[in-house]
Amino acid sequence: MIKNSLYNFLFEYSIDLPVTTTVPSINQEKLEQFMGKVLSDFGGAASAVLTYIGDRLGLYKAMYDFGKPITSQELANNTRTSERYIREWLANQAAGGYITYDSSSNRYTLPIEHAEALVNETSPAYSAGGFQILMSLYKDAPKILEAFKTGKGVAWGDHDKDLFEGTERLFKPAYEANLVSSWIPALDNGNVEKALKKDGLKVADIGCGHGVSTILMAKAYPNSKFYGFDNHAGSIEYARNKAKAEGLDEDRIHFEIASATNYPSDDYDLIAFFDCLHDMEDPIGAAAYALKALKSEGTLMLVEPFANIKFEDNLNLLGRLLYAASTMVCVPASLSKNGPALGAQTGEPGMSQVVKSAGFKRFRRAAETSLNIVYEAKS
Repeated sequence: MIKNSLYNFLFEYSIDLPVTTTVPSINQEKLEQFMGKVLSDFGGAASAVLTYIGDRLGLYKAMYDFGKPITSQELANNTRTSERYIREWLANQAAGGYITYDSSSNRYTLPIEHAEALVNETSPAYSAGGFQILMSLYKDAPKILEAFKTGKGVAWGDHDKDLFEGTERLFKPAYEANLVSSWIPALDNGNVEKALKKDGLKVADIGCGHGVSTILMAKAYPNSKFYGFDNHAGSIEYARNKAKAEGLDEDRIHFEIASATNYPSDDYDLIAFFDCLHDMEDPIGAAAYALKALKSEGTLMLVEPFANIKFEDNLNLLGRLLYAASTMVCVPASLSKNGPALGAQTGEPGMSQVVKSAGFKRFRRAAETSLNIVYEAKS
């Protein structure tokens, strides 16, 4: 039973419903259960901003590095921030279960398991980038609101920069954990991996963004040559600088501004789309162009968000998140160029139709994780 000021406020200031001849009866228990959900979402949405702040100010890292329970004053001193703000931030984080509080010592602790998600950038659980993405969605809400009214889109490059940086940080751990160890080995019965290691292949990464996937492959397979293409100039500039910082020169990796249907089509052995084909203005055209750009026995690799085949099976916590991201980012990106707006939850049947419509004859699910599905297509 919810008996609090929020519950009373929502009812005191609720908008009167139109008078109808039949007034449906209200199940008070169900109503109060739903209001509990609303309260939880209010708290989560507001706290996401504070998690973003904690990440950007290095508060979680400072707690982890301190190595023992910490006071608000100690945390403020170690991060050169205001103790009064830190005190309130810590209370919020403790209330949300992100950190723990010891009332006997007035000290706070970041559990090591939570640090895996909030501090350790090499952990597959690292999630801090997701909160940076959320901030971009908040900032871009007015643009999406207008898009709802007009039916027009919002191009990827027109979003707040937190989207680009957050996407790199959120997706990188999954790519590091799976790309070289399981996804590429699953292609063509392991033959792609063997050729990448031994003979060297020519590989194109379409919609490469900040180049995380391209750079990971280039570092893992030094005998191969990698090309990253993206139509967002800022991301390509970032990727070039990142590759240089990683010690990769132009003989190993090359980044270029290009769309999915106009990059140099010079007989690639492998063409990959990482979490981007469903966003595109012309996914069938992009796949058809890839078919033309591949060698006759070349391989198309599609990494897409995880989705169940039945729509109703996606109505869960993961689906809620992915449909939200799709509404704010994926669908607007496609509609900005009058595309089909496939959405992030297109799933295997939809991707199969796209690829086969483009001219590929063979299509299969090669690998999957709880967050992604890897598809393979061949001519």
